[in-house]
Amino acid sequence: MLDPFFLGSARYAVGVLLFIAILWIAEGRQALRYGGRFLPATVYGLFGFTGFNTFVWCGLAFTRPEHASIIMALQTPMTALALWFTRGMRPSPFTVACIAVAIGGVLVVVTKGDLRHAFDGGSLAGDLLVFLGAVSWVIYTMAGHHFSGWSPLRMTVLTCIPDTIGLVAINAFTIGMGYSELPSFEQVWSVKWQIVYFIVFTVILGVLGFNNGVKYLGALNAMLMLNLIPIIVFAIETWLGRSFALIEIGGAMLVIGALAANNLYLRGVNRSS
Repeated sequence: MLDPFFLGSARYAVGVLLFIAILWIAEGRQALRYGGRFLPATVYGLFGFTGFNTFVWCGLAFTRPEHASIIMALQTPMTALALWFTRGMRPSPFTVACIAVAIGGVLVVVTKGDLRHAFDGGSLAGDLLVFLGAVSWVIYTMAGHHFSGWSPLRMTVLTCIPDTIGLVAINAFTIGMGYSELPSFEQVWSVKWQIVYFIVFTVILGVLGFNNGVKYLGALNAMLMLNLIPIIVFAIETWLGRSFALIEIGGAMLVIGALAANNLYLRGVNRSS
């Protein structure tokens, strides 16, 4: 009913107004000031929200939900690699091996063991777009140290404001180029409860809950929790009557098992040190 550009801009346009009200009530009007951090808030907000939403929602138009969920699970090894490249925190050989297994598992799911399946239905293009969205969210997740002294609520709101402007600008551009069009009131009203869900659960509760989780768990452990996404998606798809090939389920288990093993290994290293 709604194209991804309108959906992204509409849900965040409403969501950011609710965010601002919540922050004002919780921390006062002064919390809405950037205090010299407007540039990093804008950059990370554009990656985390504008980039993530644009890439993922466009990608979902060309690929399947279970593909997207498995690719999202790769954010854990991507975070480990990002920490290595940006902060010199080199992963252990065991972590590198787990990353390799996880990537292999994703390829198994996407291709069903045959690389020719990567091109079925144009899914490869969609998978690549979802992957770029996952990279965008990893970049945003690593932003925490730039906003020391800010609560997770304040960081969420002040990075969300420029994101919303970016999403609206992209939507306006696609309309001007004739790539998309504004939906009618009847179209929007026909999916009103779905839009309410997107605003309340995926924008307000989802983003705010995730940023709180990153603060208390750390970026890598927070990303590990996203491994629940493919499990939930596969369960929902199965409940809706879809059947999966054994190799697809096996590939999903490879991803989840490798990432869980790596997390347990890292916990053991931290305890011993």
